[in-house]
This record gives sequence, structure tokens and C-alpha cells, in this order.
Amino acid sequence: MASKKPVRASTCPINASLEVLGDRWSLLVVRDLMFAGYRTFNEFLNAGEGMATNVLTDRLAKLTDAGILTKKPDPEDGRKWLYGLTRKGLDLAPVLLELSRWGTKYEHGIPPAGVLDAYEADRAGFLGELKRRHG
Repeated sequence: MASKKPVRASTCPINASLEVLGDRWSLLVVRDLMFAGYRTFNEFLNAGEGMATNVLTDRLAKLTDAGILTKKPDPEDGRKWLYGLTRKGLDLAPVLLELSRWGTKYEHGIPPAGVLDAYEADRAGFLGELKRRHG
């Protein structure tokens, strides 16, 4: 059964992207999966950003429905779910890295040690390694 194409407010690709990712919590969940290796609800909840449980539940469901995350039962504890990034989710890496560059330059953000330096030195290699790590 093919998934139904979402109805968008416009055909603008930026609008379409923001309709899926347009809040900070969604991007922070993707960030935590991509760079911190978090995979469980409690890891996301305790990431230090102060996200409410109902918001996290909603964002995980929306990102899964959008094909950005996968969700499967934890083989070691059937009460838990493990989340992962799809190829579509991994393709957000350059977006997140560029947001990190921008936030560091203009908003005095502090990126994780070495991440932006490694990205700047060899973007293709950095992105390739990130994709290999997430399979």
C-alpha cells in the first residue's frame, strides 16, 4: 500500500521541509540520533534540552511517520523501542552541520569538539563516515 502524499500549503521546497522539520524539537531528536548515538526515549528525554514527554512522544511519531526515523522493539527489553535514522534522516546531516556552523558563527554556540573542524577539512569523508556508522 503506497503512502499518501501530504497536502502542502505550497509547492515551495523550503515550506515542505519546514512542514516536516519546522520545530526545534524535531531537529534536536535527529541531532541526538545522528551525533550522540541516542536511540531510546529516555536518552532523548535526558539530553538536557528540557523537552516534555508529550512533545517527545509526538515528535518521535511524526518523524517516524515522515520516514526520517525507524522504530523497532529493543531485543533486550521488549518494553522499550529503539529509534534509528533512515537514509532520508541521514540526508539531513549537511543541514544540521550547516546550522551548527551558522549558530557557532553568529549566535555563539559551542559545537562538540572537533566536529565542525572535521566537517570543514573533508566534508565528503565526514558525511560518508557518518552514513557508514548509521548503516
